[in-house]
Amino acid sequence: MSIIAGIDVGNSTTEVAIAEMSTTGGKPRFLGSSRVSTTGIKGTLSNIPGIVYGLEDAAKAAGIEVSDIDLALLNEATPVIGDIAMETITETIITESTMIGHNPGSPGGIGIGVGVTTHINDLINVKRGEKIIVIIPKGYDFEIAASMIRRALEFGVDVQGGIIQSDDGVLIANRIPKILPFVDEVQLIDHVPLNMLAAVEVAAKGQVIRQLSNPYGVATVFELTPEETAMIIPISKALIGLRSAVVIRTPEGDVKSRRIPAGTLTLIGERHTLTVDMDSGADAIMEMVTDAMPLTNVTGEPGTNVGGMIERVRHTMSEMTEKPMADVKIRDILAVDCLVPQKVSGGLAQEFSMENAVGLAAMVNTDRLLMNRLAEALSERIGVRVELGGVEANMAILGTLTTPGISTPLAILDLGAGSTDAAILHKGNPVRSMHLAGAGNMVTLLIQTELGLEDFEVAEKIKFFPLAKVESMFHIRNEDNSVSFFEEPLDPSLFGRVALVREEGDLIPINTQYSLERIRQVRREAKEKVFMRNSLRALQSVAPNGNIRTIDFVAIVGGSGRDFELSQMLVERLAGYGIVAGTANIRGVEGPVNAVATGLVLSYFERQKAG
Repeated sequence: MSIIAGIDVGNSTTEVAIAEMSTTGGKPRFLGSSRVSTTGIKGTLSNIPGIVYGLEDAAKAAGIEVSDIDLALLNEATPVIGDIAMETITETIITESTMIGHNPGSPGGIGIGVGVTTHINDLINVKRGEKIIVIIPKGYDFEIAASMIRRALEFGVDVQGGIIQSDDGVLIANRIPKILPFVDEVQLIDHVPLNMLAAVEVAAKGQVIRQLSNPYGVATVFELTPEETAMIIPISKALIGLRSAVVIRTPEGDVKSRRIPAGTLTLIGERHTLTVDMDSGADAIMEMVTDAMPLTNVTGEPGTNVGGMIERVRHTMSEMTEKPMADVKIRDILAVDCLVPQKVSGGLAQEFSMENAVGLAAMVNTDRLLMNRLAEALSERIGVRVELGGVEANMAILGTLTTPGISTPLAILDLGAGSTDAAILHKGNPVRSMHLAGAGNMVTLLIQTELGLEDFEVAEKIKFFPLAKVESMFHIRNEDNSVSFFEEPLDPSLFGRVALVREEGDLIPINTQYSLERIRQVRREAKEKVFMRNSLRALQSVAPNGNIRTIDFVAIVGGSGRDFELSQMLVERLAGYGIVAGTANIRGVEGPVNAVATGLVLSYFERQKAG
């Protein structure tokens, strides 16, 4: 009897399967398995701590020690790195001009007001009929502030609205005899210039501002020339979708934009070389990638965004693999369109403008020499013989065949964290496989980027869990519009917030300004752009004559197969090609994961039996 371990090192997780193999030729008997986080970049020596932890976990489940293992088999890992290269990066710099655009929890009043910025203490010096915007720093009680504004109105001062440092917008607005817009929670109120023409706009609840987010609306307010209107377009664009805003014009106001070129990609194929502008967008880039396939390398134009991104990929892989940068070759890329929030320099409330961008996932092949080095280092660490077991996609299809009720001919989609693999097997024919850049991590990166999240892990949770809005202390409205009730009151801090609903029923609040509908839209669009595009691209690569319609059955495997909505999205998309798709259940117990690790063991068994 011998004990064999299959080890699948992925971009995000490392999976292990341990089986007992009889010397008489009987089928392997699987004893235990594990799934842990990958340490370091896939295919490098930094993977070893994660592999060791996974082996220990699986050995414990099998009731053995790691030292009892006779042979460990590694997959031939191909690392994939995702990054964002801007299609358009425009940094808007406002010189001697000011704008404030944010969504405080309690702006007061409604409508738009235009007047000269005036400190509340100077109200007594304002002439009758003069239009003003009152500036109220902290330290003024809302009752006192409201009283001073009322007296100014009674005197004939035309107060048009206000800018408040504290969160007293509603309290002040409710104590004034006319409806005026008040923007509050302006922390940098000391930077607001006085005696300058300003416009304040507050929209009704559930609405967004209309005039100040429209460049022609701003032009109307400030009587701008066409040339001046063109200069304030970045300001209006940054205020789109907000409930309140302030724009202040100074006599020498100036708006400048500094554009960093997106650059061009050079796709070096085995037959010919093509060049494509990043400005063309993801669809045009992917058409060029298809025309240039198979790729031998990809380069980016120096001094541009995409050039910097490609060099970061090369530099990272060069450091991790100790190979010269010139020897690091990119074998595939996936391009997807997205929107990226860009900070507007010169604003007083951290304004952002959404800019078009192209996200790129790049795949860098790890050569067999480096994989052998990993195997040798791992063997030395655990005291067990370690060998390379085979290509991921081929191993995945062997593991998938352990799913109850499945048979050949069969195609699989292995949707991992960094790559999308497809393989197809017809009885009596060798496995045809394809390994492409871009999968779960790219989806997470798009979600993080488009929602402006600081934490990658928050975006990862958004990808995996459904959403709900906490509407009371005893019920939530799920994203499918169904309602869930609770016997015990929820945490008061959850009230009115968008939260993630975990499988155990726990609620995880999301710290974001976006609505449930917007978060759901971003999540599903990210999966469409990455998983759907790459799934079709991979299946087309392995299908006979490149015709997807010749494929009858597809099994979905990999960590992303556990996604609560992805399988259904794929089933619906592939149904249009007449393909029956479903999620695999490896060995009848693992679900869609552990396919490669299981396949490594089975492949070794087949080789031993044949030899």
